[in-house]
Amino acid sequence: MKNYTITVNGNVYDVTVEEKGGSATTSAPVAAAAPVRKAAPAASAGAGSIKIEAGAAGKVFKIEAAAGTQVKTGDTIVVLEVMKMETPVVAPKDGVVASIDVTEGQAVEAGALLATMNE
Repeated sequence: MKNYTITVNGNVYDVTVEEKGGSATTSAPVAAAAPVRKAAPAASAGAGSIKIEAGAAGKVFKIEAAAGTQVKTGDTIVVLEVMKMETPVVAPKDGVVASIDVTEGQAVEAGALLATMNE
């Protein structure tokens, strides 16, 4: 068994490869790879106390609110494209958007920090 760390599209995976058979041409099955969590990027100076994260992996389709925007519970902050569907990411409570931590067109994983806000 050999362990490798590989990076695919900016995502880091730890994989274990098991050699089978005696032939050099035998392909080795690869165990299911689970993403390795990277350290969270340092928060920007204007970062808020409420984190708004992606619920699913996708691409940032549109940014609806800018830093400093007053929002109410349920207001759309970012729209993600998830499996060819536009999925709004909304404010969990009333407050002010403190930072937008993504750009339009950026690919994001589930749990990625999209924005922050303050009450």
